[in-house]
Amino acid sequence: MAPEDIILTPVLTEKGYDGIAEKKYTFFVAKSANKTQIKIAAEQMFGVQVKSVNTVTQRGKLKRMGRNEGYTPTRKKAIIQLKESSKPIEAFNSLS
Repeated sequence: MAPEDIILTPVLTEKGYDGIAEKKYTFFVAKSANKTQIKIAAEQMFGVQVKSVNTVTQRGKLKRMGRNEGYTPTRKKAIIQLKESSKPIEAFNSLS
């Protein structure tokens, strides 16, 4: 898989912004990707050194519209912790 197929989008929430100061970045990733693949993809895409990767799978929520109901898609998030000696990810510089 290409790195662009593994790391999909950044998660831009208040909790995600708080981690930027500690060099922790949150991304939505492919559901089939494991931690090793996520680490390699982040190092290739952003040119950084990854210390650790934590993942969490968010189950879809039940949503209703009238009498119809369904689930939102299940997504996988990865929290990427960079090494102290690593440079920060440039796309997040203006957000911290």
